[in-house]
Amino acid sequence: MAKIGYARVSTKDQNLDLQLEALKEVGCEKVFSEKKSGLRERPQLEAALAYLRPGDIFVVYKFDRIGRSLKDLLNIVSSIHERGIQIQSLKDNIDTSSTSGKLMMNIFASLAEFERDLIVERTTAGRKAALGKGKKFGRPKIKRHTKAKATASLYKNGMTIDEIQKQLGIKSKSSVYRFLRIDGIEPTRKPFVRKKII
Repeated sequence: MAKIGYARVSTKDQNLDLQLEALKEVGCEKVFSEKKSGLRERPQLEAALAYLRPGDIFVVYKFDRIGRSLKDLLNIVSSIHERGIQIQSLKDNIDTSSTSGKLMMNIFASLAEFERDLIVERTTAGRKAALGKGKKFGRPKIKRHTKAKATASLYKNGMTIDEIQKQLGIKSKSSVYRFLRIDGIEPTRKPFVRKKII
């Protein structure tokens, strides 16, 4: 069993010394550290997680050093637990190898689920309110109208259905036929042929 530490500060102006000293005091034999924003890539965190082995304890100064959000934190904790690794946060005073630590992580997981449910509920309520005020969702009709005009123009200029589909990035032939009908053209299997001007 080994204690592996991770320290992070968000900008180059901040100092890692406080975190590094605290991690060494609790017996971390190896410490990964970096100066990165929590919203950006964190290569040293990835390296630390890859270095961990079953039975190890992953030690951080505080949980906000590794998680971008509560959901992100719980995902990291869950993934290392599945590998037989415990996690300890010095400032949060949580050690998942203890009964109280496991209880705290369960509480965090419940809070994260509660937060997700609230977001879904608010989104649904907002959508219903908008629909009640007459707002319509989905692609604006103007886009379909514009694409129908472009489809008709290309068809009248002699392009085949396949060529129009490729040119305008339309997913299916049936959509091409639909756009032509929107513009008042009843498509045939044969392409529209331009009349020669004599």
